[in-house]
Amino acid sequence: MSQSLVDDQAGAALGFARPVENGSPSEPPGGPAGIRRVLRFLLRRPGLLVSVVVLVLVVLAAFWPDLFTSQDPLKGVPSQNFRGPSGSHWFGTDELGRDVFSRVVHGAQLSLKATLIAVLVAFVVGGLLGVVAGFVGRWVDDVLMRFVDVLLAIPALFLSLALVTALGYGTVKVAVAVGIAGVASFARVARAEVLRVRQAVFVEASRSCGARWYSVLGRHVLPNAAGPVIVLATLDFGSSILAVSALSFLGYGAPPPAPEWGTLISDGRNYLANAWWLTALPGLAIAATVLAANRVARALDGEWARQR
Repeated sequence: MSQSLVDDQAGAALGFARPVENGSPSEPPGGPAGIRRVLRFLLRRPGLLVSVVVLVLVVLAAFWPDLFTSQDPLKGVPSQNFRGPSGSHWFGTDELGRDVFSRVVHGAQLSLKATLIAVLVAFVVGGLLGVVAGFVGRWVDDVLMRFVDVLLAIPALFLSLALVTALGYGTVKVAVAVGIAGVASFARVARAEVLRVRQAVFVEASRSCGARWYSVLGRHVLPNAAGPVIVLATLDFGSSILAVSALSFLGYGAPPPAPEWGTLISDGRNYLANAWWLTALPGLAIAATVLAANRVARALDGEWARQR
């Protein structure tokens, strides 16, 4: 028996396998095979592909609005007010003659900024509460989870309204209020995942070898518990857009003439009889973004894992 065969059998017995040549599983995920797998995954799901394109366009509009329009969203031409959608004004014009498409594009920056802040606040604060409660346990878990239960007992929109009333008006304050209202769901998911990983064999083995608690937490618990929390952040992205737009619609967002999405719908509701596009088209932009974010989150939640 050759020495290489003996080495292969010994490695297999210890749980190690020699990498297979020509497209082996050891190929990095970002390699050509991984890219082809992602492309096949998207092409087999046209709805998911459209959703990804919509989200990419929204992100580009938020960071580089000049790619889509060169018109000033704050400058109006009174002689061109209430013009319907056309080749020169894709979304028509408002009561002051301002281009609605330009205002929707530039409004993506404010709305996306608020949404990202809200998701980040919920992710960090809720994840921290869940990790501490699940990893420490005992009375700390009881106290933190009772606080989370109180947050869950209050409807998220009502809690956001109460917080933004206390904090004051503005895009950032609306985002913080929406983020705090979403803390409870992140804390619950993070705690459940930490409890699950804490009982795994490799965590018990690490502890039995004398590893420090922070080493166990950083090297084993957090990396293995982060997946579902990240998927929840993607799901929460859509609901946060709706919550931020709802508070802006009620007048708690950036003051006029800032073109926030919710503010655009609120301004156009007075002209529904003769200018339906002032509310319908910004509302369509919000709906498309929320549906696209939810579709991508659903793909990350189960479809991609089953595909792999």
